[in-house]
Amino acid sequence: MMKWTVLGYQSPYPGENGATPGYLLEEDSYRVLIDCGSGVLAQLANYIEPYQLDAVILSHLHHDHIADFFVLQYAIMLAMKNGWRKKALPVWAPSSPAKWYKQLSYKTWIDLNPIQSDSSQKIGPFDFHFYQTDHGIPCYAMQISNGKTKILYGADAGPQTDWKRMSIEPDLFICEATFLEANRPEHLSGHLTAGLAAEAAAQIEAKHLLLTHLFPSMDPMQVKKEAIQRFEGICDVAELGWSITMAK
Repeated sequence: MMKWTVLGYQSPYPGENGATPGYLLEEDSYRVLIDCGSGVLAQLANYIEPYQLDAVILSHLHHDHIADFFVLQYAIMLAMKNGWRKKALPVWAPSSPAKWYKQLSYKTWIDLNPIQSDSSQKIGPFDFHFYQTDHGIPCYAMQISNGKTKILYGADAGPQTDWKRMSIEPDLFICEATFLEANRPEHLSGHLTAGLAAEAAAQIEAKHLLLTHLFPSMDPMQVKKEAIQRFEGICDVAELGWSITMAK
């Protein structure tokens, strides 16, 4: 069974006792960390030791999605030196911006691999397919499947993102809701409102929508209120520890 757990959902910085984006994906004993923002490792410690991760996928290289990765490097190094872990940690990430991609590598402790648009990768029991979104730097949404269940993680994405080419009827769609319509920028780019996230969910006929990437002071009730006006399926707003298990 696929299990998705929210370790962080705020942006562009964490609120009190919070964390910026990070999610734990599990099936049986295989564990993948998707994004690794500020505060995510402290949240991960509620579930597993960081060196017990089997893989990490970073959707893009903005700081709110990678800040804790540079601390995770230390955890992997110490685990391997102490014999708690035998293999380097496999990591997938966009190769641009090159400055930040280069810094993801860490001696022999990290096995770094580039993500390319419209590419597929088998990672443990999961099939990942990567699609570039509408964002300021290369950023990749991910359709994730175990052959029975589909998850679409939208990462950071603006209104020009072509959702229908990524997935139809995902069991879970994790989509950013950086703004409400009330504070929507005049020229919206690279991000979505809760209403637009809901429209995307309706367009791809998602069974369950999880709204994420929220400013720390946003009222989750307002976020959900805006979304359910445009999406009739199950709708939740991310919070720390929110989890769903999807049967095969």
